[in-house]
Amino acid sequence: MTQHEQIWTRCLEIIKDNINNEELYNIWFSPIVPLSYKNNNFIIQVPSDWFREQIEERYAQLLYCTLQRVVNDRVQLLYQIRVINSISTPGKGITTLPATNRTEQANVQAQSSVSSFLNNDVNRAPFDPQLNPHYTFNDYIEGTCNRLARAAGLNIVANPGTSIFNPMFIYGDSAVGKTHLANAIGLEVKKRYPEKRVLYISANLFEQQYTSAAFNNSRNDFLKFYQSIDLLIVDDIQELCGTTKEKTQNTFFQIFNHLRQIGKQIIMCSDREPGKLNGMADRLISRFKCGLVVEIEKPDFRLRKDILLHKIRKDGLNIPNDVVDYIAHNVTENVRYLEGVILSLLARSTFTDADINLDLAKQVVGKLVETEIPAQPRITIDRICDVVCRYYAIQLDELNSSSHKRAISDARKVAMYLARNHTNTSLALIGQSIGKRNHSTVISACKAVKDQMDVDSAFQRQIHDLESMISQ
Repeated sequence: MTQHEQIWTRCLEIIKDNINNEELYNIWFSPIVPLSYKNNNFIIQVPSDWFREQIEERYAQLLYCTLQRVVNDRVQLLYQIRVINSISTPGKGITTLPATNRTEQANVQAQSSVSSFLNNDVNRAPFDPQLNPHYTFNDYIEGTCNRLARAAGLNIVANPGTSIFNPMFIYGDSAVGKTHLANAIGLEVKKRYPEKRVLYISANLFEQQYTSAAFNNSRNDFLKFYQSIDLLIVDDIQELCGTTKEKTQNTFFQIFNHLRQIGKQIIMCSDREPGKLNGMADRLISRFKCGLVVEIEKPDFRLRKDILLHKIRKDGLNIPNDVVDYIAHNVTENVRYLEGVILSLLARSTFTDADINLDLAKQVVGKLVETEIPAQPRITIDRICDVVCRYYAIQLDELNSSSHKRAISDARKVAMYLARNHTNTSLALIGQSIGKRNHSTVISACKAVKDQMDVDSAFQRQIHDLESMISQ
């Protein structure tokens, strides 16, 4: 066994003991291959750049500290990227990237942005916008849960600063696509208007910068830098909540007012709506509400499937349709779980030389269900009809009748829409099962429901309530 293999074997023993979860260990560390250790550079190979990002987000500190402990010396961790089971151009499938603590890296880069501005007499000094190049509109798949937010984002791109959606406040649960959308807006604005100063920053990093500026008596310079931004994107704005952060909030208030008054665009992301930001100054909350406040909800079945298919096509993967449907039906929490299942399937297939099929998918999803994801019942047309009837207080024979009464007709359309989005049944069979209608009636019903959801938030909530009920 070579030196780097011995080092990595020892590292894995420590990591496995710390994680204490065999499934997570197999998902995130079994695919890693040690390549070399030379001149204090330890190189490991990972399946993809996305895998590297996830490892750094989840286990960067554990990985780095373990390596330092085993080597007993200062060491730099490097990644070699090789996309497995994908279509790639010969000679272009491998890149080597340094491992970083992404929070520290962002802090250094953003502080550097401030410093480069302060040390430059030119008011429009260039700097790194801190945008993630992978979070584009092309990879942001549209669904009912994010359609309004996406449309508003495109409106901002066309009219940054002068859009009616200023500020834009995006909120929702973790990993539903808030950060992706905000970055996509920033990237597209920068692409169309290269001269504009765009900056993406977390609220936590903003606070760190402000604290540093206050300590160094450079608060005015700090204000001057932020007031020069054309598009300011602040993620996790809820991190500014708290009575101990009053001065940071006051400074952000000044920046917010200045940018909006001179027609600059502001976008904020949060895990909750403005009214629930306890510990945030009332005057800030009122300003957060003066533009567009939009929620991104958890993806429904149709969107989950579209996201999976997009990723499969983009990475050139070969995954059967029944496996895609099974994952979309059972992995319901957020996009990261979907990506995690795909990654786990690839890892198991590669290292066990097994085909990716429904049995393997059930094993992977079953393990994740035990540790992270609540189990979901199989959704059928019968179940959907039962839930719809109970929700709208009508009888099943009324739903399947030829009645054109408004209440019954509307419930029938909703049942067809849910069946179309949450089962794999053909349009013809859905129509036959719900009122003995034809496939064109189903298409018309689904369009009517979608159109009403776009303009009627109360009706949209009804659909989401029904989706929750049929998934329980």
